[in-house]
Amino acid sequence: MRQRTIASHFARAALGGARRQGFDYFPLLQQLGISPELLDEPRARIAPEQFTRLLQALWQSLDDEYLGFGRGLSKPGTFAMMCHALIHCRTLGKALQRGLLFYSLFPDAPDLTLETEGERVRLVLDDSTLRDPDHFLSESLLVIWHRLGSWLIGQRIDLEQATFGYAKPAHGAEYDLLFPCPLVFEAQRCSLLFHRRYLDMPLLQDERTLKHFLERSPADLLSRPDDGHSLSSQLRRLLSRDTARWPDLDSVAAHLHISPQTLRRHLREEGTSFQELKDQLRRDIAIYHLGRADLSLQQIAEQLGFSEPSAFHRAFKKWTGVTPGAYREQEN
Repeated sequence: MRQRTIASHFARAALGGARRQGFDYFPLLQQLGISPELLDEPRARIAPEQFTRLLQALWQSLDDEYLGFGRGLSKPGTFAMMCHALIHCRTLGKALQRGLLFYSLFPDAPDLTLETEGERVRLVLDDSTLRDPDHFLSESLLVIWHRLGSWLIGQRIDLEQATFGYAKPAHGAEYDLLFPCPLVFEAQRCSLLFHRRYLDMPLLQDERTLKHFLERSPADLLSRPDDGHSLSSQLRRLLSRDTARWPDLDSVAAHLHISPQTLRRHLREEGTSFQELKDQLRRDIAIYHLGRADLSLQQIAEQLGFSEPSAFHRAFKKWTGVTPGAYREQEN
């Protein structure tokens, strides 16, 4: 229930290549229990599991791991074969070099390179050849390589910067879940910057763990938002312990041994607020339960601390653009 839900934008964007090719994906959405009407609502969210299944189904249906956004096709299984090629490398640096070399053997593959900048390393993507107006493949490739690298060494690679060769989009607030680091838009290129010490770290994975990893990847890498080490993430974990009795800001500040004013300031610096975090968590928990039949609307409202169902209805519609009842009908 603590999992972040996925903005409807990303599901719409993932369908862009199929749409351009004239592929009828409505039966696919129906099969996955994803309402087309829900995707058309900008504020709507979908569960991470649904997003994972959508990506996997699109890869199989289009016979293309680039989802129709690349200059050419990437046959399903290419990513898995690349992982098998690098899993026996001794260090992350060697593994990344082998993985990028693997893809460079395909003439139509997006161009990814590693550049050294003193004590830092930059993973650079040349997206000039992609047919990707919503930048879905560009962002997906950066996320996948970052999270693959983190998985290989068994620890999260802290990003120091992410750059994008386009203006900040309307859904820019979602980027902290993909790239928990300082963001630069309208840059010369798309890239991720991190410390080069990670390149010398040994791989902790092997063919046995790779088999399990590949059962859901790379879709799983995209559908699991990266909370990082931010204060917002700490608060989300703290608040999710008991959602029926929400602590107030003063209690949370005392728990963290900081003043309420300092807590407000830090959250403001991260572009959020205590109320916004609480609403996002309540929204995500509500979506979790609405996608199942385990609780009635009244029980969900009570679990989220609402005094009456009508207050829950109003809040949920404000968060997502649809009522809880309509959301449950569209999901089931």
